[in-house]
Amino acid sequence: MVELYEKMVQEAMMAQKADVETVKNKRGTSFHIKDTKAYLDVVQKMEAIDEQSESVINLHVNSVKAHYNALDSLTDTIRPEDDPFVEHYQTPVVLEILGDEDPEFEKSLSTFIEAIGKAEALIGKEVVRRYGGFYGPTCVVDFALMPGSTSNTINRILKTVDIPEKHKQAILSAKSWGMNTSYGIGEVFANQIENGATVAQAVEKEIEQIKHIYQNPVEAQADLMDNAGHTSFDVRKYMSQYREKMESTVIAAMDDGVHYGNILTVPAYCVGDISHHIAQSTFNMCKDDVTMAIIEATTDVMDSTLKQALPDFKSEYEVLSLATGSAACAVEYILELDGFNAPTVIDLLTQRFHNYVQLYPTRGAAAELHNSDFMDMICRGWGHLDQARKARNGSAGRLTPKVAGFKVDLEPVHQNEVIMNPQRYTYPACAITVRFSSLMRLADYPCLLTSEPVTATLMTNIIALHKESPASPARTCKNCAAASLVDFRHNHCQWKEAV
Repeated sequence: MVELYEKMVQEAMMAQKADVETVKNKRGTSFHIKDTKAYLDVVQKMEAIDEQSESVINLHVNSVKAHYNALDSLTDTIRPEDDPFVEHYQTPVVLEILGDEDPEFEKSLSTFIEAIGKAEALIGKEVVRRYGGFYGPTCVVDFALMPGSTSNTINRILKTVDIPEKHKQAILSAKSWGMNTSYGIGEVFANQIENGATVAQAVEKEIEQIKHIYQNPVEAQADLMDNAGHTSFDVRKYMSQYREKMESTVIAAMDDGVHYGNILTVPAYCVGDISHHIAQSTFNMCKDDVTMAIIEATTDVMDSTLKQALPDFKSEYEVLSLATGSAACAVEYILELDGFNAPTVIDLLTQRFHNYVQLYPTRGAAAELHNSDFMDMICRGWGHLDQARKARNGSAGRLTPKVAGFKVDLEPVHQNEVIMNPQRYTYPACAITVRFSSLMRLADYPCLLTSEPVTATLMTNIIALHKESPASPARTCKNCAAASLVDFRHNHCQWKEAV
């Protein structure tokens, strides 16, 4: 298994470094689609070994290739306002392929859509709560089943329908790591209410929208982009090309017995680096040297920690846990260099959330999504660092937190000249908030810290070992930061009740 773990770490870190190095070299310049080819090149080196399913690896590799080629044929660049959506065009296509190829799955989808229409009370309650900020900061398109998320509500509806369990799991996955359209629950409701509709009328419109994204996923995504003012490329042509390029890969995965939930999620989760994580918005954000340095140092901590742990891994899940856990430790450690910590920031951002709700009642459904991701990450890192500080007590030496029993190497943070010299980036005698201020920029965009390319690559490797088990959404307590330290929303979660 050591060979497998080495492959997983190598593929994941190659993906991360392709992003980071491209952004480092191109930051401050104009973005072009061809700037993302470094990521495509490393993805194309992924391969199945040992007991891994080649059809699962192909879902990942061929999706990235199809995505790159489709975008490259349609446009030279993508404006920042359009780049978050590039990873939302794959699942709608795959969902339609599954329905066309499997009449029984299509029948289950129809049954589920009928149940959406009967769930007026549930949907009404959930959209009112989201509109009013009842749950606090949420990930409306969460990869888990946290309160206020779309998947939480979808799960509750699925529990009322009589369809095969595997179909329920697939439909749930399609609105989790699979991003079946850009729609997040409650957006139509909020806008209808603010435009003068009654609550009953607004709920009716909300139900129509939710049904639409499952009845006609491709058309629904195109409509959403029309309404969002998308102009960078023709999204209908993209989805048409993507289907043409991916249909045989999807059918091969079906024939190989890959769980439909995995077929729906793998192709979407891996493409975001092309024109989203490597994109104009990232090039602009990373013009700031400290922001760039935080991403680099976190990457180096992950890389060093994983490589040191290679001889001791006993499970593929340990690789994923250590990758994300070491990154969380690195970010929290940088935060603590300025005298802040996770509880302070979580309290700050949660208080801000409630003000934001009042200022912007029609805020985008995803507005606080990445704030939630950031808080969850630093909360996790804080837990590990807090234990390490207590264990070290007053003794000398560097802090060495542990994740799942593995040591985290924080030395790359100390070796980063930018991070360790904040006085060069503000009034030198008062440089006590520089790193924190850059972290707040990253609180809106932590994708290369959490890290999405690493998680996507490792998850595909894990799914390739367990093709028949649905990997998404995560059927475990997410330890939501706000719920752990500020809010009392645990009893509205669904992780134990996931279909």
